[in-house]
Amino acid sequence: MKFVGGLAKNKHKDKRGGGEGTGGIGSGKTPIVGAVSRKGNVIARVVSNLKASTLEAFVREAVSDKVSLLCTDQWVGYKHLGKEFPHATVDHAKGQYVVGAVHTQIIEGFWSIFKRGVIGTFHKMSAKYMPLYVAEFQFRYNNRENADIFGTAVSGC
Repeated sequence: MKFVGGLAKNKHKDKRGGGEGTGGIGSGKTPIVGAVSRKGNVIARVVSNLKASTLEAFVREAVSDKVSLLCTDQWVGYKHLGKEFPHATVDHAKGQYVVGAVHTQIIEGFWSIFKRGVIGTFHKMSAKYMPLYVAEFQFRYNNRENADIFGTAVSGC
């Protein structure tokens, strides 16, 4: 999961979304969730909230029921996923980033590419069009080894 948007402290007082912090719930930032298979494709979506029911619905949509292991961080919205999927977590707050085969580094790499696109190319993204930006970066990531990515992009027109 990722929050996209400017720092509340840098916004005009009436646009801060009720938060003074740097991110997270109440900051006015747009929440985005994503899932990626190891050596595979990414699925990312803008979500309206981070309730457990919303996150669980996304995981049911994005992840096969035949998955061998679902790796997440310790976000409270993921705690019930172990009832439906083989689920393991890493606790970033304790400095855990890799525990054996359990890690979230692949999706973190996607978020890094997305963040660099925001900072380097688009500079500002409105919440209204955020699903389109997310879809673009999802397409770019999923076609990263495609030599004719432009041809693939225009063939859908």
